[in-house]
Amino acid sequence: MARRVAYGEGRDLLISTTVDVVAERGLRGLTFRAIADRAGVNNSLIAHHFGTREALLAAALEWAVEQSIESSGLLDLASEQVFADTLLDAVSRRPQLQAFQYEMILEARRNELFRAPVAKLYTRYHEVVIESLRHYGVDGDVDALARSTFAALDGLVLQYMAGVDPEELRAALVQVWTSLRPVLGTSAA
Repeated sequence: MARRVAYGEGRDLLISTTVDVVAERGLRGLTFRAIADRAGVNNSLIAHHFGTREALLAAALEWAVEQSIESSGLLDLASEQVFADTLLDAVSRRPQLQAFQYEMILEARRNELFRAPVAKLYTRYHEVVIESLRHYGVDGDVDALARSTFAALDGLVLQYMAGVDPEELRAALVQVWTSLRPVLGTSAA
């Protein structure tokens, strides 16, 4: 029997459940029935809110990115250790957010319907890293610095997801921060 979902909460429940299902089963394991069963709702609620699988996945990708950004705390990182600890903690607390995003990135190579949402993912992360660098006093054109910094962070998160020792990744994150120190303002020293 389907559970009752409070008005206004159904969409968020379906999105978070979609992220969990894809992180666990991959995109090939994603069906409206799998989401409905996991969320404990009628699968007609999915069609009502999203219409198509692609629309559901695009909404879930946006949500997962924003959840990851929020948990990263990039604007509140005071030292190398806080930077490393906060990012590793964010990934370890909700690894399904990253697993879902990587599934979508891989699918975008095969399915052009997902290329625009994935491009939006990278644009959003790029914007946040630029904002963070500016927050820490980096002036001028920070586009390339932001892109290379995010590439390092993205790679380290992928390594975490692949099972690389978190202490090795912590050391690498400290190194990322340390390499940024010469361009960061005094608030990051």
